[in-house]
Amino acid sequence: MASVNNFTTPRFLSLSNPINESKQPKFNFPSKGISSSSSSIHHLRNSSKLSKLTFLTEKRSYWVVGSVKEDLDAIEVKLNDSLEQLDGDVVQIKNEREGGQVGEHQEFSASSSSSLSVNSDEKVVENDEISEAMNRTINAGIILAAGTFAITRLLTIDHDYWQGWTLYEILRYAPEHNWIAYEEALKTNPVLSKMVISGVVYSLGDWIAQCYEGKPLFEFDRVRALRSGLVGFALHGSLSHYYYQFCEALIPFNDWWVVPAKVAFDQTIWAAIWNSIYFVALGLLRLDTPANIFDELKATFLPMLTAGWKLWPFAHLITYGAIPLEQRLLWVDCVELIWVTILSTYSNEKSEARISEASLEANSESSSTSSSEK
Repeated sequence: MASVNNFTTPRFLSLSNPINESKQPKFNFPSKGISSSSSSIHHLRNSSKLSKLTFLTEKRSYWVVGSVKEDLDAIEVKLNDSLEQLDGDVVQIKNEREGGQVGEHQEFSASSSSSLSVNSDEKVVENDEISEAMNRTINAGIILAAGTFAITRLLTIDHDYWQGWTLYEILRYAPEHNWIAYEEALKTNPVLSKMVISGVVYSLGDWIAQCYEGKPLFEFDRVRALRSGLVGFALHGSLSHYYYQFCEALIPFNDWWVVPAKVAFDQTIWAAIWNSIYFVALGLLRLDTPANIFDELKATFLPMLTAGWKLWPFAHLITYGAIPLEQRLLWVDCVELIWVTILSTYSNEKSEARISEASLEANSESSSTSSSEK
């Protein structure tokens, strides 16, 4: 704008001089002696010259105004372009800041989620360690309590007669007097005595089976051991008591072929019945469905029956050939420590294999459904 003012000022000054000069006559003639016609002509000439100067002045002013307007328009366009560029820069900076904030937020959320997952995993591991320590403590307490009770009962069988006895005499007479007490219990309450013995033997056999499978001494599954003990207490003791009486009544002879016949009957009919009862009872205590119990029984029936033929025929030669009727179950329960280990191992291996197969099938079905939805 300073250049425009500098450009137009001299022109207006040069134009104003002729106008002022035209107002004064160039020659100062006296008014007298000039005719009216010459004065009118002179007036017309001055007026025409003045009109031309006025037109030129207006034309030049219009040109100056137009040029100034064009300059103003150009300046306005440049100003608008600058403003638009400035707005674009501001928007870009704002987007970069927002993008940086979003990235920082994502990084913070990712780091926070990873830290939360790590903390949750650490908490899960810590809780597992605490639960395992509690389970070991409880199992150790159960074993120590049961062992202390059993040893105390066996050693204090003659506590009423200990007066004056030495330790050697206590240890010497304890086995004999415990056997006498067992025979008296068989006479007074034979079924309950055999049930208690079978329950203890089956629980102990399942514990041995778990240790044989690789579990530490005090990290066994006490619920599983309790299930096996319940089956031994409720079913094996009472059923075995009546079975041996039935077997003696079925074959009441004393010939040489009686023992092999009883062994054959025991290892075909009775073994098939008892193995089936054992697996069904354990399945019911595990709250399995009847279909799963039947599948497990069908898968383990023949293997368990043939596995028993490797042990029991030799044991039952002594059972039916040398052991009296009332003490047969005690002998059988001693051998059952080995057999229950085999039974429990077979049963729980099949159950765990079935559970793992079911979990694999569920995972495959879930993955197939998710892929189909995609």
